[in-house]
Amino acid sequence: MKHLSIFLGKSVQRLTSLKKTGGSALPGLIVEKTDPKFIGKILSKLPYGVVVVSGTNGKTTTTKVISELFEKNGLKVFTNKTGSNFVRGVISAILKNIKLTGKFDYDIAVLELDEAHAVKFSEVAPIDYALLLNVQRDQLDRFGEIDHTADLLQKIASKTKKTTILNREDPRVSKIKAKNTKFFGLSKEMLDKFPSDDDLIEKSEIKVSDQPAAVILKNLKGNTATYQVGEESESVELELKGIYNAYNVAGALALVAEVLKDKNPKELVGELKDIKSAFGRGEVLKVGDTEVEILLVKNPSAFQLSLASFADKDHDYMIAINDNIADGRDVSWLWNVDFSGLKNVKVVSGIRATDMALRLKYDNVEFGEVEEDLEKAIKKLVKSGPNKKRIFTTYTAMLEIRKIISGRSLL
Repeated sequence: MKHLSIFLGKSVQRLTSLKKTGGSALPGLIVEKTDPKFIGKILSKLPYGVVVVSGTNGKTTTTKVISELFEKNGLKVFTNKTGSNFVRGVISAILKNIKLTGKFDYDIAVLELDEAHAVKFSEVAPIDYALLLNVQRDQLDRFGEIDHTADLLQKIASKTKKTTILNREDPRVSKIKAKNTKFFGLSKEMLDKFPSDDDLIEKSEIKVSDQPAAVILKNLKGNTATYQVGEESESVELELKGIYNAYNVAGALALVAEVLKDKNPKELVGELKDIKSAFGRGEVLKVGDTEVEILLVKNPSAFQLSLASFADKDHDYMIAINDNIADGRDVSWLWNVDFSGLKNVKVVSGIRATDMALRLKYDNVEFGEVEEDLEKAIKKLVKSGPNKKRIFTTYTAMLEIRKIISGRSLL
């Protein structure tokens, strides 16, 4: 049979779906073993090629922004929306969208891939464009020290056939070499709002690159961001919240502008206005009449930028810290975050709630209760007063919080 691997993969997907066993990567494993060249054969036929988004923070939302910008410009975009950011997961996503005849009706692929998985992906599939966002301490149990992570990103860039977009202000990313590189960056006025991973530990001796940037985040006032694309500047009111999202959008703009070279840059900026964050990244859910905003934090820089964007006196806060494998087992990074300006912390929760509570005490931050059980903690947050609510949460806690809020009544 000409398309035996597709038939086998789809059959396994069907069986796992009927049995409700999960394991979204299993069909990908079957195809990977029976046809190792499958993913390369399928993706190499896409007219506009393959885009890979990698780096420590911001991959999911940035991938969503890029995908929606392409769709607004008439392209059919294949992306791994489920977050299956490894090779088998991407194959499984392809199987869900490919016909038994082998027809794969897309113009471009935009894939979010962890650094190590992106290297493996580059060995079996083409990468035409890469956007490399940052290198920060995250999930050290999985990938090792940040210099090793930078080495992984270098390998991705080396395998990229057309253009690699680099973060000019990240001292490790800006040094990456590739066939054709372009940069996104910050204006001088915005630089001090984005401490590097080194700055949060000790003053870094690594100097920021002085390379010219294709796209610059010039200013951010409230949710109004001003971007310089080439020689032109344009402002837009973003649905995306947080200064880190506004900056990653600069990378997304640089990437899309590189692929759609005939597109008017001002029009691209304008098309950002109704794009929202990915789930769990500034997502607002309701518990009864109470709005609860979920803010993902994974490492010192991400948490510090979230505090800079979202810590105010008008909200009540909960902090949920887990240390499951997907979060990274080492939570000592919490000690590199300055919590001193945080007010109205009503509940501290998650597997490492007591560690988080101790950290807050050292910064003289008052808090209400320590409640490890997430469902009980959410109930206490909601009942804590009339203010809107925000939850700073690590990854696996975020998934559980969404399930708790969306799956049943808490009142």
